Amino acid sequence: MPRSHLTDDLRISAVRPLISPAILIEEWTPMSEAACARVTAWRSASREIIHGRDDRLLVLVGPCSIHDDSAALDYARQLQAMAEPFTGELFVVMRTYFEKPRTVRGWKGFINDPHLDESYAINEGLQRARKLLADLTDLGMPAGTEFLDNILPQYISDFVTWAAVGARTAESQIHREFASGCSMPVGFKNCTGGQFKSAVDAVESAFHSHWFTSVTKQGVSCILQTTGNPDCHIILRGGSETGPNYGAEHVSGALGELKARGLETRIMVDCSHANSGKDHLRQPAVSAAVAEQIAAGQNGLMGVMLESHIHEGRQDLEAGTLGYGVSITDACMSLEQTMPVLHNLAEAVQARRTR
Repeated sequence: MPRSHLTDDLRISAVRPLISPAILIEEWTPMSEAACARVTAWRSASREIIHGRDDRLLVLVGPCSIHDDSAALDYARQLQAMAEPFTGELFVVMRTYFEKPRTVRGWKGFINDPHLDESYAINEGLQRARKLLADLTDLGMPAGTEFLDNILPQYISDFVTWAAVGARTAESQIHREFASGCSMPVGFKNCTGGQFKSAVDAVESAFHSHWFTSVTKQGVSCILQTTGNPDCHIILRGGSETGPNYGAEHVSGALGELKARGLETRIMVDCSHANSGKDHLRQPAVSAAVAEQIAAGQNGLMGVMLESHIHEGRQDLEAGTLGYGVSITDACMSLEQTMPVLHNLAEAVQARRTR
């Protein structure tokens, strides 16, 4: 008689069935032909910007995390109208983050716990996340997200225009291998300390082919070989040791390292997190400093990230009744506060074109 039950799974207290990606995709939210064409075009636009063939700015803007799918769709409608005058200068992609990395504990995101009550209805979280992405695509709003768990993208990645690998996972071999097979551009953030070498290493690694274990759309264990992803870039987000790193000297240093490696000399700046000292009201100042560099002719700056929601600030999940359109993770700018930031960035792109 096998004895593995005596030595294995000793700390597993429950097992639930997980819906397969194929069933979720085919039976719950299939991708329409029109949606496929839109995502394909949006990814192409992102690539053109990343490689400098389109001089617009790639702007990732939206809530720190999604916790209310209705409010997220409401935000998208308002953002779309707000961004429409700047389409010649900015390619706006909505932050649609469903997973939240935690240093110790905390709410791990909409897919993990969509009811916000530790019921962990992950199958429902996957269904609702995919439905939101489909609705955003139908609305005409490109979506960007962070991939944390390497299985979950099989459920939603066909709707994703751009993806991020976060500061805590950019050094992970698993995430670099995974990014090498992603069908969309991927941005790697510098590590939490602020040093950008790990992000440059990640871009170089993801550029190459890898073999690794994964699962198929049918949920079957497999071994994948990737072709490598030439559309990766770094994201400067500051750090606990270095402080902010959006200044001209930091941008120049990161571009120099990329050039020395023979990689695309293009950078995105995260205007929140350590670059803003986690103060959402400082995001406009950080963005303005980046815009000044762009207006002065810095072609290496190709994108920015902004944390924005319907209303400013944040609220505690444990507080009880939640306010509508307010973040439950990092504090965000309001849409009203976001508008002048977008306007300033668009003017900076126009100024760069005249140089």
